Amino acid sequence: MGIGLARPRISWNVATSNPGWAQTAYEIQLDGVPQGRVASADSHLRAWPGSPLGSRDRRAVAVRVWGAEQAPPTAWSDPVVVEAGLLEPADWTAAMIAPDLPEAELPRPAALLRHGFSLRGPVVAARLYSTAHGVYELELNGSRVGDDVLAPGWTSYGHRLRYRTHDVTALLSDGDNVLGGWLADGWYRGRVGFEGGRRHVYGDEIGLVAQLELRYQDGTVETVATGAGWRSAPSPIASVGLYEGERHDARKNQPGWSAPGFDDTSWQSVHAIPYDPETLVAPTGPPVRGVEIIEPVEVLTSPSGKTILDFGQNIAGRLRITVRGETGRVITLRHAEVLEHGELGVRPLRTATSVDTYILSGDGTEVWEPRFTLHGFRYAQVDGWPGELATGDVVAVVCQTDMERSGWFTSSDPLLDRFHDNVLWSMRGNFVDIPTDCPQRDERMGWTGDIQVFAPTAAYLYSCTGMLESWLADLAAEQEQYGTVPVYVPWIDLGIFPTEPTAAWGDAAVIVPWTLYERTGDVELLSRQYSSMKAWVDQITERAGDAHLWDSGFQLGDWLDPTAPPERPAEARTDPALVASAYLVRCTTILADTAALLDRADDALRYKDLAERAREAFDTEFLSSSGRMASDTQTAYALGLQFDLIEGADRRARAGRRLVELVRAGGHRIATGFVGTPLVCDALTSVGAIDDAYQLLLQTECPSWLYAVTMGGTTVWERWDSILPDGSIHPGEMTSFNHYALGAVADWIHRTVAGLAPGSPGYRHMIIQPLPGGRLTQARAAHLTPYGLAEVSWERAHGELELTVQIPPSTTATVHLPGHPDDPFEITAGTHRFTCPFRDADDDRVITANPAPLG
Repeated sequence: MGIGLARPRISWNVATSNPGWAQTAYEIQLDGVPQGRVASADSHLRAWPGSPLGSRDRRAVAVRVWGAEQAPPTAWSDPVVVEAGLLEPADWTAAMIAPDLPEAELPRPAALLRHGFSLRGPVVAARLYSTAHGVYELELNGSRVGDDVLAPGWTSYGHRLRYRTHDVTALLSDGDNVLGGWLADGWYRGRVGFEGGRRHVYGDEIGLVAQLELRYQDGTVETVATGAGWRSAPSPIASVGLYEGERHDARKNQPGWSAPGFDDTSWQSVHAIPYDPETLVAPTGPPVRGVEIIEPVEVLTSPSGKTILDFGQNIAGRLRITVRGETGRVITLRHAEVLEHGELGVRPLRTATSVDTYILSGDGTEVWEPRFTLHGFRYAQVDGWPGELATGDVVAVVCQTDMERSGWFTSSDPLLDRFHDNVLWSMRGNFVDIPTDCPQRDERMGWTGDIQVFAPTAAYLYSCTGMLESWLADLAAEQEQYGTVPVYVPWIDLGIFPTEPTAAWGDAAVIVPWTLYERTGDVELLSRQYSSMKAWVDQITERAGDAHLWDSGFQLGDWLDPTAPPERPAEARTDPALVASAYLVRCTTILADTAALLDRADDALRYKDLAERAREAFDTEFLSSSGRMASDTQTAYALGLQFDLIEGADRRARAGRRLVELVRAGGHRIATGFVGTPLVCDALTSVGAIDDAYQLLLQTECPSWLYAVTMGGTTVWERWDSILPDGSIHPGEMTSFNHYALGAVADWIHRTVAGLAPGSPGYRHMIIQPLPGGRLTQARAAHLTPYGLAEVSWERAHGELELTVQIPPSTTATVHLPGHPDDPFEITAGTHRFTCPFRDADDDRVITANPAPLG
């Protein structure tokens, strides 16, 4: 509903139990008319076969496919209806309206807007197109329209403003109707950013755009739109901010305000404010929604006598209360991620007070949930509650971009499984319209470095391409405006970080699109982002100059190296110039590959040459003739090995040995920051040190991935020691308990521990290569590929390893069983089982005998 493409692409899956089934041809049907058989094995992102869609066009799409050449086609699939939104700026006739209300104290209240209209006959279809400068919710005849949270989300508003399309036909009534809206500051005008942040980043006034198009039974169309004649009033939301929380005075509720018959003569007028319809775009991904309800697992009484609810899971969301009490009673809800000395640990929130307040109307049972704020929390302190809290009185509503789950992992180790759950929950808590760093404190920014390292894990766990595609469009727009890729997008100049190229952060412009291509096979995404990718590489190669070394300018380096002082997290042991120069090679290589893929031959040759020059310069500057790195750190060796910066088998072997020596010398505890952490287990694996990789992964002493699990963490922390061993909160100001970046190792867990990896873009071919180790006796991974569910599971017991592989129709896989002379094995769609003897010794990864297929 309301897509923004004239030629949408079409994908389908085939459900069949026939072993080895593969598509040989397909035919698409539009509005019941077959478009002709196409001989092709492709079933993902196929071109639109008919005339392009115009604004509001609605088409029914179905498909049938052929397998074996002589076999009949499948039946036609059930049709899917696709409807275009408003594709041209001229389609918009609605004004953006702002309420005529007096200026209020900060944080400001929310406003109400309403407009009555009458239907002149039976309506067969009604579409409501809407957006805002600010955040909004709409109501039609007293019923909420849609279930979006914090719509329209956060974009680079000067370049792109998303709108939503809703079918509201069922909400209309014969005769009189009312369209109403709630409107608040949100990111547009509210406080955003750390160290005090900024207000009015995008403008001084907020406004609503709503365009209701009514198609009558007689074929005529009428439009009801925001403009003159609308009315406005203060809402019962007395104040609201994303960081501050929401204060709702239910005594000021106006029952029936968005329904016919309400007297709005005391309401104020509205006025039009400028906006540019050229910036309006349809969303490419789902909106933020409340996706799950969590009840408290325990009601605690703090040492000071406060009532604190423990929801058992750190989330991004808000509370929903059901309460009865006298008019004027004030209920206060305070949020925190952790407890310290039995009380809410609010210091890490900095200036994000995160307090919601509800003042009862006294009118029977009242159910309330904040509209325009969001908190990161596990614990909530409830003050002012009338009587005893009962089960279900206060629940937590999990809010996130409503992506489809696409990846799973389990193992025989409860700590590892809990860690993987923590990674998942940190993604959920930070994929709230944009990929943020944290959901709780006065920040919540779209840090480019975080998503650069986490993108492979994200693309496995959830179908997040649409959401990230929108964010990448903002990145490209702001890159063009500011002359570089900022360290976070959308960019807000807080006077703290310069707008100049920063390695590992700005490299998201190249690495995130490439990662999404690898995981989805979407070449068009690369094509759309190519100018941005190229502009970034051109900038950093110019910065490197004739020396082809990126050794100047502002750098964050291996951010949050465990040895860095608490207040100086960029002071890592690895030379920032080494990190930057490594990324220069990596991104230039990716751009050369992208150019070749897009048939840009001249660019491909140019950037391949630049990549080789940068690689040679890196070798000269940072590598000895024997393979020792200038920075003798785990991060340096991980970069050298994983970015193919170390040439020569002997030098690579020496670098690998030195990495192992450093890991062992560190007691298999983490010694890497944001840059090295996602790479170190892969680097160890690449040099045959799988046991050391497992010891690193399964370590529980701080710093380690599992330390947070042993300390009760339910999400991934920003710092390895966000909670110190004595149970106190890290003294640094920058301490979050919900950061996904250091959970990027989950990608290695999926590919290596479980053994499920893409072998070609979009998982058309897969690499199945589990490397059992450590204390694990079994592991399983499943991923919903573009072709269907792929699954790998293994179990070892009594000297045998059993491996089960399921791959979807139209795909193939290469199964690696190390140690077998006929390795590898090629398989086609279906379920395959193998067993083989397994040497259960110190070197658990060595498979020593011939595999015997079971089926």
